[in-house]
Amino acid sequence: MQRSDQKRMKITGMGVYVPEKILTNADLEKMVETSDEWIVSRTGVRERHIARPDQATSDLGVEAARAALTDAGLGIEAIDLILVATNTPDTIFPSTACWIQSGLKAGTIPAFDISAGCTGFIYGLIIAEGLIRSGTAGRVLLVAPEMLTKVTNWEDRATCVLFGDAAGAAVLEETSDGSGMLSHCWKADGNLADLLSMPAGGTRIPTTQKTVEEKLHYLQMKGNDVFKHAVKRMGEAALESLKKAGLKKEDVTWLIPHQANIRIIEATGERLHIPKEKVFVNIHKYGNVSVATIPLAIHELKQGGKLKKGDILLLDAFGAGFTWAAIAYRW
Repeated sequence: MQRSDQKRMKITGMGVYVPEKILTNADLEKMVETSDEWIVSRTGVRERHIARPDQATSDLGVEAARAALTDAGLGIEAIDLILVATNTPDTIFPSTACWIQSGLKAGTIPAFDISAGCTGFIYGLIIAEGLIRSGTAGRVLLVAPEMLTKVTNWEDRATCVLFGDAAGAAVLEETSDGSGMLSHCWKADGNLADLLSMPAGGTRIPTTQKTVEEKLHYLQMKGNDVFKHAVKRMGEAALESLKKAGLKKEDVTWLIPHQANIRIIEATGERLHIPKEKVFVNIHKYGNVSVATIPLAIHELKQGGKLKKGDILLLDAFGAGFTWAAIAYRW
C-alpha cells in the first residue's frame, strides 16, 4: 500500500471490561496499616476493581474485545490481527493474544503480545499504525487487559493501595477523513529496568521455593525514582509528539495521561502548562490499571459525550522497562 500523509490510522470501536468486585480504601484499612486519607492524598485512589479468582487476564480481554467489536459494528471475521498489550499474561507462553484469539473464536488470524509496561497500549497503537499503513493488516484488534492484583503483595502498603484490574480494547483501521493518529514519540531506557519489575519467574531468577517464600513473584517499585523519571519523560514525549504534529499545547482538547498516581498526573499537566480542566482523571474510580488506563479514559470520554469531531487528544504514558510514549490524535 502506498503511504500517504492523508491516510492515517484511527479508532473505529472502543470497548472496556471492569470486574464487578470493588475494593475500597475502607476495605484496605482492614487489611494493611493504612488509611483512606493517606491513600487519597498520596495516590488519588478511592477504590479499585478486583477480578474473580477464576478469571484470567484473557477473560477480561475477551469481554473488552467483544465490546469494541460491537461498538465498531463488526464481527471477529472482519479482523486481520489481534495485538495484545499486557504485563500480566495468562502464561509466559503461549501468548495471552492466542488465549484471546481462542476465546473470540477468531480462526487462524495472527495474534501476539507486546510487553512495554504501562505504556503498552500506546506502543500497540504505534505498532498497529505501521502494520495498517503498510498494508500488512486492514483491521487490527488491539486489546489491553491487566490483572495486577494477582501480582500485588497485599502486605506492602506502598504498592497494594495502587492497583486494580480492567481491560480496554480498540478496533483500528485506515482512514483518510482527517482524523486519527497525527504523530507519536516512543522511547525506552533499559538502564532503569530495576525501578519497576517483578523479579522472579523468568530465566533471570527462575522459580524456586525460595523465590516464592521471598515474595519475588510480586511487583516491586522504587516509587520516588519512578515519579522523577515518569514526569520528566512523559513531558518530553508529549512535547515531541505535539511538535511533530505541528500543534501547540493550546491546541490540546484533552491530555489523557496514564493513571498511575494523582501526583504524577498533576505534575505532568503542570510541566506541560495544560489547564487542570483539560487533564483527564479517573484514577479515583479504578486505581492504576496499567495498560488499560488509556483506553478506559478514551471510552469514558466517548461514552460521556465529551469528545467531538476534531478534538485533539494527547495520549501520554510511562511504564516498566523503563518505557515512555505519547501520541497526538485527532478525534
